[in-house]
Amino acid sequence: MVYEPSKLEEISVLASEADWAWPEALQQIFQPRGVNLLMAQSADEFINVIGRRRIHTTIVDADSEEFNGLVIVKIIRMNYPLLPCIMLMSEAKETVLSEALQLDVFSVIGKPVDMNILQRQLNRLFLKMYKSDIFG
Repeated sequence: MVYEPSKLEEISVLASEADWAWPEALQQIFQPRGVNLLMAQSADEFINVIGRRRIHTTIVDADSEEFNGLVIVKIIRMNYPLLPCIMLMSEAKETVLSEALQLDVFSVIGKPVDMNILQRQLNRLFLKMYKSDIFG
């Protein structure tokens, strides 16, 4: 499903919370563009936010103890099969990458996250899914 740019009045991205400076780093990308950043502190909260708000993409940390990234993406796929997901992981194991591919994860980015790579992937995602160059 492709959305027209005119329908992207308010853009929201949901990301899993982290113990490091992750929220502050994301704000440096999102805030100047007027993108709403929502942070979830648990898997339940992650799924509840998606059910209550229009989310344009998710960023899931596969390594988090609070978030089993692959399980969250499986749950998302059951209820919201077209919602784009970006997954972060520190060690790209072949089995996890294979499963991410099967779950149609848009991109897997290594940790520590290079914010330039993340921004390029967000730009690709928004161009492809929403015909929007907001991250360009």
